[in-house]
Amino acid sequence: MPLIHSWVTSANSADTDFPLNNLPYGVFSTDQLDPRCGVAIGDMILDMGQAEAQGIIDLTDEPLFELPFWNDLMEQGPAVWTALRNRLTALLSKGSKDQHLIEPLLLPVADATLHMPLVVSEFTDFYAGRHHATNVGTMFRGPENALPPNWLHMPIGYNGRASSVVVSGTDIRRPWGQLKSPDHDTPAFLPSRRFDMELEMGAIVGMASDGPLTVDQADAAIFGYVLLNDWSARDIQAWEYQPLGPFQAKATATSISPWIVTKAALDPFRTSTPEREVPLLDHLKDTGPMLYDIDLTAALAPEGQTPTTLTRTNYREMYYSAAQQLAHHSTSGCPMNVGDLLGSGTISGPTKPERGSLLELSWGGKDPLTLDTGDTRTFLEDRDTVTLSGHAQGDGYRIGFGTCAGRIMSAHATPYRP
Repeated sequence: MPLIHSWVTSANSADTDFPLNNLPYGVFSTDQLDPRCGVAIGDMILDMGQAEAQGIIDLTDEPLFELPFWNDLMEQGPAVWTALRNRLTALLSKGSKDQHLIEPLLLPVADATLHMPLVVSEFTDFYAGRHHATNVGTMFRGPENALPPNWLHMPIGYNGRASSVVVSGTDIRRPWGQLKSPDHDTPAFLPSRRFDMELEMGAIVGMASDGPLTVDQADAAIFGYVLLNDWSARDIQAWEYQPLGPFQAKATATSISPWIVTKAALDPFRTSTPEREVPLLDHLKDTGPMLYDIDLTAALAPEGQTPTTLTRTNYREMYYSAAQQLAHHSTSGCPMNVGDLLGSGTISGPTKPERGSLLELSWGGKDPLTLDTGDTRTFLEDRDTVTLSGHAQGDGYRIGFGTCAGRIMSAHATPYRP
């Protein structure tokens, strides 16, 4: 699909994340405006509340943009999702007869503060990238037993904390937890010493369900995607995870980018999942291209220093698509809610520069990384900022996600006293 030209000049730039082909959804405020829904176009934001109040956007009998989140629109289903996208495209296209109505409702992105774009109902994180799972398994179990016996048959996941999902730009406090050294019989309660990032994508469920979904039904239920950083305390996890998996090690925070890129915007970039040497059971079989060709990067910047790119990878490296993850999640009859967030799992490629976590990049802390500043890292230090970015590359344009950033703050003074 070629670039769709807009009368918003900045939206026609080849390096903007937000051309008219994209139209991502977010929530913003300014010094004069309370948080409200907005659509990014070039370097501007369209105030959706005002567009609806003035009758320029009129999709349903009830208002959809009175509250500062996109859940109300999601609840309307795919027909209304499509109607809104078509209406926005017509309003913002070059030559639109309604330009004079929309221009007063545009505000510079640079003047806005961005907020959580949705109310997260539930959060589930998966472990569905084969290269990541193989790397981690090799470190802890050896190459012969890198993948658990079930891994090639279903997307493994765990239920996380929706309350800990935060928007890009939120500081992340280093967590306390029980740490167990191999040469001590008992654990100690200390701040995490092996705090890590994970480069992921997040899929947002836009349609509720109360029974099993096919892969195609699950794909239709996905509203859009965000960048996602599932912060991880590796030392807390190493002691606590048996037998039930991650708990407090993953409960500190999960950061997401502030713009929801819709599935419709990403459709031209669909690509197939990898070839499988073990066939999937019928309820999880591939039904077409359901991954996306999205270039992803993660960068680390010590305080006051320039960032160093840690990794470059691509979402097409996933072994299971978000649709397969959602279909698997529903197999037990588990109800899925509008606003559920599914983390893809760490996205790593086959080579070292494509690894999506410091655990892999430093090989469990044994191989320190040297940053462009000359500093070294095995895991994150206080005041480090990690920034994720990503985009799908079109012909003379790109569909971008903006950034997903978080700065590590020192641990709280412990509330516990001997």
